[in-house]
Amino acid sequence: MSRRVCVIGGGSSGLTSIKSCLDEGLEPTCFESSDDIGGLWRFKENPEADRASIYHSVIINTSKEMMCFSDFPIPAHFPNYMHNSLIMDYFRMYAEHFQLTKHIRFQIRVLQVKPRPDFSRSGQWDVETENKKGEKEKHIFDAVMICIGHHCHPNLPLHDFPGIDKFKGQYFHSRDYKTAEEWRGKRVVVIGIGNSGGDIAVELSRVTKQVFLSTRRGAWILNRVGQQGVPMDFQLNRRVLKMAQSVLPFGLVCRLGENKINQRFNHSLYSLQPKHRLFSQHPTVNDELPNRILSGTVQVKPNIRRLQGSSIEFDDGTVEDNIDLVVFATGYNFSFPFLPSNMLPVSGNKANLYKYMFPPGLERPTLVVIGLVQPLGAIMPISEMQARWATRVFKGTSLLFDQTLAHFHQREEKTEKKGGGWYVTSQRHTIQVDYIDYMDQIAYQVGARPSLLGLLLRDPGVWLCVLLGPCTPYQYRLRGPGQWDGARQAILTTWDRMAGALKTRPSDIPEPKQSSLPLTLTVGAAALALGYYWNIHNHPSLLITLDPTTWQDKIKPYLPVLW
Repeated sequence: MSRRVCVIGGGSSGLTSIKSCLDEGLEPTCFESSDDIGGLWRFKENPEADRASIYHSVIINTSKEMMCFSDFPIPAHFPNYMHNSLIMDYFRMYAEHFQLTKHIRFQIRVLQVKPRPDFSRSGQWDVETENKKGEKEKHIFDAVMICIGHHCHPNLPLHDFPGIDKFKGQYFHSRDYKTAEEWRGKRVVVIGIGNSGGDIAVELSRVTKQVFLSTRRGAWILNRVGQQGVPMDFQLNRRVLKMAQSVLPFGLVCRLGENKINQRFNHSLYSLQPKHRLFSQHPTVNDELPNRILSGTVQVKPNIRRLQGSSIEFDDGTVEDNIDLVVFATGYNFSFPFLPSNMLPVSGNKANLYKYMFPPGLERPTLVVIGLVQPLGAIMPISEMQARWATRVFKGTSLLFDQTLAHFHQREEKTEKKGGGWYVTSQRHTIQVDYIDYMDQIAYQVGARPSLLGLLLRDPGVWLCVLLGPCTPYQYRLRGPGQWDGARQAILTTWDRMAGALKTRPSDIPEPKQSSLPLTLTVGAAALALGYYWNIHNHPSLLITLDPTTWQDKIKPYLPVLW
C-alpha cells in the first residue's frame, strides 16, 4: 500500500510537495484553508487572519528563469519579472499539467497534528481538520509536510514606538496595504526598508504629499535590471562567482560588491548607507527608490523616537508634523499552532530544524517543514528540492543522517562559527540561506547535484553554461532521481527565453558585441585550471580522458549562448 502524506498549505511549497509525493509513488492529501491555490501570491482585497497578504501592484524580485520549478519552465513570452497575477497563472499551469488540484481539499483548516501512540514503530500521525461549516474530521497519515511559509503573523512591534496609542492618524501593517489612491495628498511614514517597505514607499510617493522612509540600519539597494539590461540574478547567482567568493576574503568580496553598487548611486549621499557590509544583510531590491529620493518625494529618516498626536520625532531630533498614516513594514513571525508545543517551539522567530526541514530527535523522520527559508534567490526551487528529498526520506530511499539532537546541535554550532560575522543579528536573518550552497546541499542528499567534472567530460557545452551562466533550477534535473529529459535543452535556451520576452519590436539594427564574455571566460578558465590541476593529481586517468583539442571543438558552438 502507498504511504499517505498530509500536505498542509496549497501555496507554491504545497504544490511542489504534492507533485514530489506523486513522483515517489506516495498518496498526498493537501489541506488548504482558503478557497484557492497560490498562498502568498494570491491577491485578495481583504486580508484573511493568519495568512500573508500582498498589495495589488506586487512584482516578484527574482526573474522567471531563476524562480520556476525545475521541470516546468515558465513560458518564454512571460516577462522576466512577473506581476503577482502572472505568477498565479503559472501556478495554475503547473497544477493543471501535473494534475495536482484533485489532491487538494479547499477550505479545510488543520487544527491538530500529533504523533500516534505507536509513533516509535509506525511513524504515523493523527491529524484533525475542520471545514468551513465547523465540522471536524480525524485522519491518520504516514507522514506530514508543513507548507505554510513564514509570512504567517504580522510583526507589529508597537511597544517600540512610544505614543503610538495616542497617535491621531492611522497605522497598520504592510499586509493591510492594497493601493495608494486613498492616501492621495497625505503625509505618510513607512517604517522598514525591506522589499515591502521600499515598494510601498515608492508607490505611495506618486500620489501623497510626502513620504518619509524610516530605517534603523539603512540598506544596500539592488536593481532588478543588471548590467546591459540582463536580470540582476542572472549575474549574481552563478557558480563561478560562488567559487571566487569561497576563496576570497569576506571583506574584499563585500568591498567589490559595494563599489559596484555605489557606481549606480552613492548610498551615503542618499542617506541609505548602512553600517553593515553588503553580504551581512538580505539586500533590498528596488529600481525606483533612488529616483524618488532624488525627486524629494521620499525622504529617508532614522528610527522613530516617539509619536505625539499627529507629530513624529525621529532619533536625530527632527520632527515631522501632520502625519496621516504610519505603515509598519516590519516583517512577519511564524509558528506551528497545530503541533504539540514541545515538538517544534519557535523562539525569536527561530525553530530548530535540521537543514531547516526536519525536527531533530523524532524517532521517525516523518514530519518535515517545507519553504521555511529566506534565500538570496527564489524560494520556489528550494521548496521543490526540499520536497524531493523529504518524499524520498518518507519512502525510505534516502537516509536521514545526524538525526539525534546532540549531533544536530554540534553541526549547528560549527555552521554558526563558520559563518560568524556574515549576517547582522536580526529576526530577519534567522532563516537566511545562500541559494546555491543550500540547493547543492539538499541536491546532494537527493543525488541530483550537478557534477561539474562529469559534465566537463561528457557535455562541455552544458558544463560551460552550468559553471558560468545563471544557476537555474534545471541544473538539478540533469542527473539522479527525478532526472528530466528536457533539462539540457532548458539550460541551453535559458538566455533565449530571457531575451524573447524583451524583443517585442522587430529591429534591423545588429546587436553590439558583448564585452563581458572575455572576462567571464578568463574567470572560467582560471576555475577550470584549478579544477584540472586538482583532478590530474588525484585522478591521473583524466589525462587520458580529457583531450584539450577535442574538448575545445566541442565547446565552441555554445560560446554565444553565454553572451
